[in-house]
Amino acid sequence: MRILFITDSYPPEVRSAAQLMKDLAEGFAEKGYDVNVATTYPQYNLAESKIGKFPEISEENGVKILRVKTLPHHKVSFIIRGIAQVLMPIIFFRKIKQHFIEKIDVVIVHSPPLPLTIAARMVKKLYKAKYILNLHDIFPQNAVDLGIMNNKILIKIFERMERNAYAEADLMVVPSNEHKKFIEEKRGVPGKKIDVIYHWIDSGPYLKATRTGKFRKLYELDNKFVFLFGGVLGPSQGLDLIIRIADKLKNNSDIVFLFVGDGSAKNGLMKKVEELNLKNVIFKPFVSPEEYPELVKDCDVGIISLSSQNTTPAVPAKILGYMAAGIPVVAFLQKESDGLLIIKDAQCGYGAVSDDEDEAFEIILKIYRDRKKIDVLGKNGLNYLLKNMEKKVGVDKFEKLIMDR
Repeated sequence: MRILFITDSYPPEVRSAAQLMKDLAEGFAEKGYDVNVATTYPQYNLAESKIGKFPEISEENGVKILRVKTLPHHKVSFIIRGIAQVLMPIIFFRKIKQHFIEKIDVVIVHSPPLPLTIAARMVKKLYKAKYILNLHDIFPQNAVDLGIMNNKILIKIFERMERNAYAEADLMVVPSNEHKKFIEEKRGVPGKKIDVIYHWIDSGPYLKATRTGKFRKLYELDNKFVFLFGGVLGPSQGLDLIIRIADKLKNNSDIVFLFVGDGSAKNGLMKKVEELNLKNVIFKPFVSPEEYPELVKDCDVGIISLSSQNTTPAVPAKILGYMAAGIPVVAFLQKESDGLLIIKDAQCGYGAVSDDEDEAFEIILKIYRDRKKIDVLGKNGLNYLLKNMEKKVGVDKFEKLIMDR
């Protein structure tokens, strides 16, 4: 069986979605499937060591990868990004037809970005393929919630694109029960068409990694209690909350908040830190996917955060890296997120609704004061992940869906 994955993000990009799709693609390749990936040419969210030129076609770990050059779609104005995303499926489909001549049996598209679902639908029609929509964020609703999109005509265009994406999908996969509930109740999609598969991760690199202190020395964090946020720093993360908490703790010389990543909100966050003259907040660029497990293990607690302005469900995939590394998690998420439920079930940390700043502050203090318990919380998270969110679990569930539907 030949499977084509369509995604705008794939390693060497350092994004949760990139790693999710890599793990899924390679998992199917390990099972003997003919696996192909169409993705964008690596330009964003790269570790410095990964910046360079890449071939249009390559084979990595048994997966054939087509890297497509598109218009700029990150760290640009919303108008330019919108134009780039509208043109993206056309560019993708042309390249797919050029390089994949043989029949495609299954096409799996990761959304966001929503326009790539158009490319998947065209592949379905041309190749008579089964079309599976792996839905992570619900767009355009999340953009409307955050005030990023307010043009009524544009909203209508994307809402129609969303309806078509759902209607033509043979199957939809979402990462939480709240996602499924939202899609059923708010979008009218039949429940029998939607399956829930938690995010997954290959725990192997994390189990092999050790706490060497390399990044503590590099970032001058020896003897500090380090809260890590690793990933994209965008408007949906609501990271102003963490800066405000850091301001309240600026007289505690033990605690440091470490942001490792990049994104459209980074400059604004750095400016606020400078204005407040905070010495307990540090920004560093992305590290490579190979180094990331060691970075996480060098920290004490992982932070996940989403703005309370979001009204759609979301489960940040970065939680998996923290759990795989065996460190506890503090989560500040909107009430619709199943992330809070996962942390509670796993007993791997503490969570609060992100619009409750007082409770969020108390959680940071609690885990710092009870730091003798962090090893137990970390082990709880790792054990839960190995049972429910390991790569093999996700791949097996996806395979079953393909075969049974």
